[in-house]
Amino acid sequence: MTLKIGDIAPEFSLNDDRGNTVRLSDFLGKRVVLYFYPRDNTPGCTKEAQGFREAYAEYQNRNIVILGVSTDDEKSHAKFVKKYDLPFPLLCDETAEVATAYESYGLKKFMGKEFMGIYRSTFVIDANGKLELIYRKVKPDTHAAQILADLDDL
Repeated sequence: MTLKIGDIAPEFSLNDDRGNTVRLSDFLGKRVVLYFYPRDNTPGCTKEAQGFREAYAEYQNRNIVILGVSTDDEKSHAKFVKKYDLPFPLLCDETAEVATAYESYGLKKFMGKEFMGIYRSTFVIDANGKLELIYRKVKPDTHAAQILADLDDL
């Protein structure tokens, strides 16, 4: 099964960097940007998070919630949030169950080695819980601005 625009977004319940339980259904009535990233404190992931931080006011003005997801634990997320002053929650998907549901987890290759990990991807979920935009190839430094531009075109 391949997720496509118009599908109901898979429901989830994960803890965030502060230990709070976050469910997708908590945000019905709001647009959600759900972005999956491989690891806290890596160059690309840091650039992507900083991009969302820099555009955060604009996302807030549009009533859009930003949620970052990786397989890192609460302690790692808390350090990442503090170090880069991130104003949005990072969710702990340590078993990769949610990343798998969003087809954002699988076999990766890096420097000749194969391993399982999160693919950098993003899903924009509309106020009714349906997938509105899907990004499978993400450029970390321009991604936050690209989403806003694409939403302007809807």
